[in-house]
Amino acid sequence: MDFVRLLLVFLHLLGMAILVGMFLLSRRAEPGSPLNVGWLHGAALQLVTGLALQLLAPLTHAHYINAKLGIKLLVLLVIAGLALTYVIRRVPAPKWLTPTLGGLVVLNVGLAVFWT
Repeated sequence: MDFVRLLLVFLHLLGMAILVGMFLLSRRAEPGSPLNVGWLHGAALQLVTGLALQLLAPLTHAHYINAKLGIKLLVLLVIAGLALTYVIRRVPAPKWLTPTLGGLVVLNVGLAVFWT
């Protein structure tokens, strides 16, 4: 069971890396280009693995702070909602979108690291 938990943590961190990579990729994109679908892939990977880790917590004897997880879930849903809105519409991403998504990713990482 420990291997499964470690695999889920690895995939969860990989989802975070995808979101950071999408932020860096979006910063280099030309003005007026649409939002990359990778935002949705990273958010989905984070969501699925985070929920799986929470559901497996009793089996792995892990203890999580529910308030922290709820706030992290809310931030992730905002990231996914903004990304979904602009990926589906296929309109040029506004200038405020990339810094906002990047800030939300940093907020989520900060919550994970500093809220113990």
